[in-house]
Amino acid sequence: MSAKHFPADWFLRARLKLRHMQLFLALDDHRNLHRAAASLNLSQPAASKLLSDLEEALGVSLFDRHPRGIEPNWYGALMIRHARLILSELSEIGEELTALQAGHSGRVMIGTVTAPAVEYLAKAVDRVQQAHPRLRISVELEHSDVLLDHVQHGKLDFALARLSKAADPSNFLYEEIGDEEMSFLCRDGHPLLSLGRPVELEDLADQRWSLPPRGTLPRDRVDAMFRSAGLPAPERVIESVSPVMLAAMIVETDSVTVLSRAMAEFFQAPGRFAVLPFERRFALEPFGIVRLKGRPLSPGALTVLDEIRVAMRDAEKPALGASMTDAPMAG
Repeated sequence: MSAKHFPADWFLRARLKLRHMQLFLALDDHRNLHRAAASLNLSQPAASKLLSDLEEALGVSLFDRHPRGIEPNWYGALMIRHARLILSELSEIGEELTALQAGHSGRVMIGTVTAPAVEYLAKAVDRVQQAHPRLRISVELEHSDVLLDHVQHGKLDFALARLSKAADPSNFLYEEIGDEEMSFLCRDGHPLLSLGRPVELEDLADQRWSLPPRGTLPRDRVDAMFRSAGLPAPERVIESVSPVMLAAMIVETDSVTVLSRAMAEFFQAPGRFAVLPFERRFALEPFGIVRLKGRPLSPGALTVLDEIRVAMRDAEKPALGASMTDAPMAG
């Protein structure tokens, strides 16, 4: 049996409407036709006809009906995912039109991992807001996997993140910035600071630790570094994903933590925290600017992106390449 071919204008032939997309999202949220219809101020028969007419036009069933409700199948899940993206972008258009009419410059949503948030993004946002005080900028600090998902689904304009092994690089435009140098942070007055020399891995082997959980990139890199030197990975570990919690724990427990160099220097203060002088440079895989391929950035997002590049040059970081290429896969 051959697969059905959908022409480029299939949505016109199937008479796909925004009301269909709203119904997809309501069915995904409620998993019940009656409640989904009520949330859209439709009668259940009207919602049922809207869905069945589209399924008939497409020649596929989008939802599986059960006595207790309705569930999207593979086709329905596909329609729901794209409907969310389309409606999100339409909503953003309305917000930007409203903002422009009111004399504002729109909204920019950015995601970032820790290092660029401290090194580039804070400076860039400050410069943009001084020049464009009515531009609304939101910053989300998260792991790369979460940020990539949010970029792909239109929740972020772009992100400063890594392309993980789970990501499909063909979906994104990627401009590499550089790697993320890491530092070991302890309390000021920690016994390791009195060695009078750079700290070696052997010195850290018996220490107590406050670290992110296993499966996160910084923790896995710390464990791998010990194992490559023939030493056991840290065992006396208190785990947290919060840099603030990790910093608090090293004061209370006399432990050592690992943070990006930029974040460690941000925390470092006499009488509170100190960065351990380590024997070697310790870095995570490169990160870069990640955008969704085929979706142009708004003028506001381009303004922020330009200021990030200025902040990078000010920090004497390597310049971005002139062209966008497929990214090397990173953890």
